[in-house]
Amino acid sequence: MSTRIAKSNSPMRKLPRQGRSQATVEAIIEAGAHILGEKGWDDFSTNKVAELAGVSIGSLYQYFPDKQSLVEAIRRRHLDDCLAVMRGSLREGKAVEQFAEDLVRDMFAAHSINPGLHRKLLDEAQSSESMRDPNSAFEAEYLGHYTAAVAAYRTSRSGANERVAGMVLSDLMDGVVHNAARRGLLGSEELKQELIRLVRAYLTVAD
Repeated sequence: MSTRIAKSNSPMRKLPRQGRSQATVEAIIEAGAHILGEKGWDDFSTNKVAELAGVSIGSLYQYFPDKQSLVEAIRRRHLDDCLAVMRGSLREGKAVEQFAEDLVRDMFAAHSINPGLHRKLLDEAQSSESMRDPNSAFEAEYLGHYTAAVAAYRTSRSGANERVAGMVLSDLMDGVVHNAARRGLLGSEELKQELIRLVRAYLTVAD
């Protein structure tokens, strides 16, 4: 995966501008994700990350002032993956059955890249206040995609609040997928099929 953290609210000390520095940052993030996923928060340290990444601790500190900022970069990359799933799922002209299938399978796939990492991000790693902000730019775009799905596919509009329905659909997806990660069930075809049916039924419900 490419480095996707060059944003105004980036946790990094400085942003990589050239190919070599971008490769260094990517190696650091990859090493950090591996150690956090395999060892957990208590064994996660900048020294271990630098060693695995093959860079000096000084090089790591050029970009990340502490291990919390590195965890935030790892978390933001995962959030970018989730946004990419939503953007891809809502292609124009797609039938609701295909939308539900693509959304569920692609979201499970995004969490299956490093399932141990997602369990640690959910339950062990500390998160910054910005990551918990329900009004963040990420939350606004993420919920916006679910709201757009409701607007595109829900068959009954009488008195429906599309934003509220989008939040329900988002929470439904996040709850099932995150708990699947916790339970080691990201590979369960039965669970995916059940969630696909649930998403499809919610979007085609008649009042």
